[in-house]
Amino acid sequence: MRLLKGFWYLSRMDKPIGIYLLLWPTLWALVLASLGLPELDVALIFVAGVIVMRAAGCIINDIADRKVDGHVNRTQNRPLVTGLVSTKEAVGMFVGLLVIALVLVLQLNTATLYLSFVALGLATLYPFMKRFTQFPQVVLGAAFSMAIPMAFMAINQHLPTWIWALYAANLAWTVAYDTQYAMVDRADDIKVGIKSTAVVLGRYDVFGVAVLQIATIGLLAWVGMTLYLNIWFYVALVGASLQFCWHLSLIKERDEAKCFKAFKVNHWVGVTVLLGFFFGIF
Repeated sequence: MRLLKGFWYLSRMDKPIGIYLLLWPTLWALVLASLGLPELDVALIFVAGVIVMRAAGCIINDIADRKVDGHVNRTQNRPLVTGLVSTKEAVGMFVGLLVIALVLVLQLNTATLYLSFVALGLATLYPFMKRFTQFPQVVLGAAFSMAIPMAFMAINQHLPTWIWALYAANLAWTVAYDTQYAMVDRADDIKVGIKSTAVVLGRYDVFGVAVLQIATIGLLAWVGMTLYLNIWFYVALVGASLQFCWHLSLIKERDEAKCFKAFKVNHWVGVTVLLGFFFGIF
């Protein structure tokens, strides 16, 4: 029971927002790659993969941060800090999840398997980049976006050129919402030496988030025009833009609770864009 409880909290299963933020862009790609509804077996493999890899990402993040999480208010009760789970046990959980992920991706074609190794490398690298670069959120965005080319490769066995605009849109969006997340911990991160876009941007943080949001909408619009999507896609983009404006109003005073709220409600942007892609195709 102890290990089960420890795994539940270590993998953030009690906080599914990370699953949603990873899932919606994956479904964007599946919908576009299949021009509507993907095959059920492929969709289930990717949904399961999202859950498994998000859990693995949380665990490797806590392993990397186990010596500093106790000094940050928001993370001082995490399992590796309290001793609910040992580092050795956490490593075992991480490896076990990778084995499950490998079994899942082996159901797809070889090219998708190769792309999964890139995704794994980025996801594993991200937690450690917070010590070496001011822009670890870019690595996170690159990792979170790898499901997009993987979905296209799994369904169509090739990658169209415009897919990288969709990849870049999701990367920009990820950096935007993770900067909002980092604004919550900025004071503690500075104290313990953790780097982030929120730290490096300083008083230009809100402006930086706004620029990233504009880039996200612009790149998504370019994808829509390239694919000749109908008016419903652009209606969805307007909806996403209005949500971004709301997020900016929440973070403008840099209140930690409001910044965290802005981060959490970002997944509704993903839902909105997903509906835009789905109805924009027909």
